[in-house]
Amino acid sequence: MSSTMWSVDEHLADILEAVRPLEPIELQLHDAQGCVLVEDVMVEIALPPFDNSSMDGYAVRVADVEGADEEFPAVLTVIGDVAAGDDGLPGDRAVGPGEAARIMTGAPLPAGAEAVVPVEWTDGGTGGGPADTMRSLRDAPEAAGGEVRVHRPVEARAHVRARGSDVKPGDLALGAGSVVGPPQIGLLAAIGRSTVKVRPRPRVVVISTGSELVQPGEELTGGQIYDSNSFALTAAAKDAGAIAYRVGAVTDDADTLRATIEDQLIRADIVVTTGGVSVGAYDVVKEALASVGDEDEPGSGIDFRKLAMQPGKPQGFGSIGPDHTPLLALPGNPVSSYISFELFVRPAIRALMGLPDVNRPAVRAVLKTDKALSSPSGRRQFLRGTYDAEAGTVTPVGGSGSHLIAALAQADALIVLPEDVTSAEPGTDTEVVLLR
Repeated sequence: MSSTMWSVDEHLADILEAVRPLEPIELQLHDAQGCVLVEDVMVEIALPPFDNSSMDGYAVRVADVEGADEEFPAVLTVIGDVAAGDDGLPGDRAVGPGEAARIMTGAPLPAGAEAVVPVEWTDGGTGGGPADTMRSLRDAPEAAGGEVRVHRPVEARAHVRARGSDVKPGDLALGAGSVVGPPQIGLLAAIGRSTVKVRPRPRVVVISTGSELVQPGEELTGGQIYDSNSFALTAAAKDAGAIAYRVGAVTDDADTLRATIEDQLIRADIVVTTGGVSVGAYDVVKEALASVGDEDEPGSGIDFRKLAMQPGKPQGFGSIGPDHTPLLALPGNPVSSYISFELFVRPAIRALMGLPDVNRPAVRAVLKTDKALSSPSGRRQFLRGTYDAEAGTVTPVGGSGSHLIAALAQADALIVLPEDVTSAEPGTDTEVVLLR
C-alpha cells in the first residue's frame, strides 16, 4: 500500500492515464446500440428520396382548386391511386387540368401534381359532405375513379415532403464521438447503412467479497448481510454504458478470490471489486492481489492507497493478467462503494468507450439545510443530496455514514465539500455532482 495520501484528483488522473479506449470494430446496426462512433458517417442518398405526401388525400394542381369552398367546391376527375411503394400513377400518367389522384401518406407525388389536399378537405369521392377518412379500395373499388369535390384551396407544395428536406447527399449524418442510440440507429438505417465502425461497449466484471454476504432471496443467519454492492455496481456499470457481469460474493479466502478474478479476465475489459481493501485482518482483496504484478512490466500490479476523501478512503488500482486488464478495488461499505464507482469507475468506463467527457456533470447550488454541515479537515467530503434545478438549491439527504444506503436511494446528487472546508453554513454556494 502507498504510504502517501492521494488526492481524489491524483487518483482519477492515474486511472485515466492508464486506461486507453478500446480498439474500434465494425458492427451490424442491431449490435451497435450504446457504442461510440469512431468516424463521421456521411449521407449518400437524399432523405426522403423523393417528393412524397404527408397526408392521405388528393394530389392536385393548385389552379384547379383556387377559390374552392364548401358552397362552390372544385369538382375534379379522379384518375387513380398512388400508394406508398408505388412509382407513381399507373402507366406513368400525369395529373392534368381538372384531374386529381388519390394519394396515401408516404406515397410519391405523381407527375403534374403540385400539392396535396387532405381528404378531410374533400367529400372523399362520396358526393356528400366533408369526409373523415379515405375509403378503402376493398370496400369501395370505385373510389379510385369518379369525381371528388374539394372544399378548400391549397398553396403549391402544401402537404408535400420535399426530396432531401431531411438530409441531402454529402450531409454529415452523425459525427465521430456520437453515441449510437435508437434515434441514431433509425437514421443510419434510413440512409442505408447496415454497419458502422465503433468502439465496443466495455465489458465490466463486478465482484463483491466477504464471507458475511448472502444473496438476496436467501435466508440470513447470525452475522450475515445481503450482498447489495454487486447489484448496485453492476447496475451502475450498465448505466455508464458498459456490458456488466455480476459475480456472486466471494468468501474471505485469497486463493479463491485470485482464482475467481483470473477466471473472469476472459470476459473483462475492466474488473471492479468491492470490499477487502482496508486495514483489517481479513481484507482479502489486498492479500489476494498484493503480488499479482509482472515484475517485467512497469506499472503492473495493484497499488492500494489512502485517499483524502470521505467516504471512500481506501482504494486500489492497477492491472492484472496477461492483457494487463485494469482493476479497481473499491471499499465495501455501500455508500463508499457507490460514490467510489461514480468518481473513478464510471470515468474509466467512459474513457474505454472513447468519450471525451467522462465525468458526471457538475453545477453550483446553494446549500439548503437547517444547520451547518461539518467536514473533516484535509478530506474532500461527498454527501448525498437532492438537487432543485429550478430553485438552484441542494438539500442533504441522510447523514455522512458510509453505511446509510437508504439515503443514497433518495439522492440524485453529491454535495462536494472541499478539503479546506470544515464547516458549510446554510446558504453556502457549493459544488454539486449530478447523478441523474
